[in-house]
Amino acid sequence: MGPPEPKQRFEEIYDAHYPDLLAYVRRRTGSPDDAADALAETFTTAWRRVSDIPEGNEARLWLYGVARRTLANKHRDETRRTALAVRLRAELTVWSENVVEDDPDGIRQAFMRLRPDDRELLSLISWEGLSCEEIAKVLGCSHGAVRLRLHRARKRLARELDSAGLDMARYGSRAVALAKGQL
Repeated sequence: MGPPEPKQRFEEIYDAHYPDLLAYVRRRTGSPDDAADALAETFTTAWRRVSDIPEGNEARLWLYGVARRTLANKHRDETRRTALAVRLRAELTVWSENVVEDDPDGIRQAFMRLRPDDRELLSLISWEGLSCEEIAKVLGCSHGAVRLRLHRARKRLARELDSAGLDMARYGSRAVALAKGQL
């Protein structure tokens, strides 16, 4: 009788060592979900490398080694993610402080008083630099609908700027006409 089939060997290893591995990863993780992830990854590696797993009690030690490396990798990943989140938070804080400093006249506040749909449309055209045709694809509507919505959004923004007491002439004659409802 030859060596067992890979599937049968894996099932034997799994059945024999699952409880020990579960206890091992559970003691080293912060939640049952983390333990389940580490255990699943450990046994996935075991499945892929079933022919490399030693016989007898050495199999359990081999699985502990895989689980240990899996947990170390997860810890490194989490550390990197946390560092990235901290760095992004710091960059966004600096950015938001600069936005406030760059908005002495309250343009941002006027913009934020618009409906979300108006803000999205104006952002797509101004900040993202998309054309009306491109915006139509993004929004899933016709080019004509985008032009109409954009005109109305600009008109509402001009009114908000005007109601904030801003000098509309600063923004051009079109802004003045939009604020007064002439366009």
